[in-house]
Amino acid sequence: MRLGGTVCCRDISEFEEKLIASRFRAITAPFTCETPREEIDRYLEIIRKHDILIAEVGVWRNPFDRENGRANLEYAVRQLKLADELKIPCCVNIVGTESSEGWDAADRSNFTEEMYERIVASIREIIDGVQPKSAFYCIEPMPWMIPDGPDEYLQLIRDVDRPQFAVHMDFVNMINCPRRYLAAESFIEECFRKLGPWIRSTHMKDSRMDPRQLTTILNECSPGEGTLDFVKVLQILDRYLDAEAPVLLEHMSTFEEYRKAYDYVAGKAGEAHIRI
Repeated sequence: MRLGGTVCCRDISEFEEKLIASRFRAITAPFTCETPREEIDRYLEIIRKHDILIAEVGVWRNPFDRENGRANLEYAVRQLKLADELKIPCCVNIVGTESSEGWDAADRSNFTEEMYERIVASIREIIDGVQPKSAFYCIEPMPWMIPDGPDEYLQLIRDVDRPQFAVHMDFVNMINCPRRYLAAESFIEECFRKLGPWIRSTHMKDSRMDPRQLTTILNECSPGEGTLDFVKVLQILDRYLDAEAPVLLEHMSTFEEYRKAYDYVAGKAGEAHIRI
């Protein structure tokens, strides 16, 4: 697998230095469809020079936002078009919400039949608006939003019914209850066994629950700061992903945080005799 993450830098002037220092073999796109083309070309020159895979282009905008939903959906179309042009395998977003509390909020409407129909229609509209040949539009699972488990993701794949709709794997986001948390490695195996053929990019992080709290609180955290057995997790990924598959560390804000997480995962890969 190609272990990587996001290169934290102020601008392109320090991008190459930080990219080399990161040791990443896969990264999130450091540009968007709104980046000037000459700047995109400069990034691409550096990335190709060092044989780095751009694993995904992010959308991270809510197509059901009450004020900006249409503009956000059109942005998703443009991001998917950019991914297809540059042969980046994954253009990723969450499905979105009707909530006024935030673009990724937990809301009662998230699981209604009416919302599900809107979700399917919006994904189809984005893919049909581009008709990509190499890139795939993917949805990142969320604990409180469709798809919140592997079976729900399989159903979404069937209902969207588009060959360029695929899977963005974030197993920690689907560890959303004590039952899954307490049997985490078995659940992660289930996720990859069921969704493996459609996975285009994977996020890697850890999970932590406070057993002293009667009301369940599950938090994501950096690898090594939770309770996942990363030797077992990496063995699962190694069974279901090919050697060039991107696996990205995420939700860290500094270079040092990424370095620490990379060192931890690389060490566990060594214990498991897995090449990264």
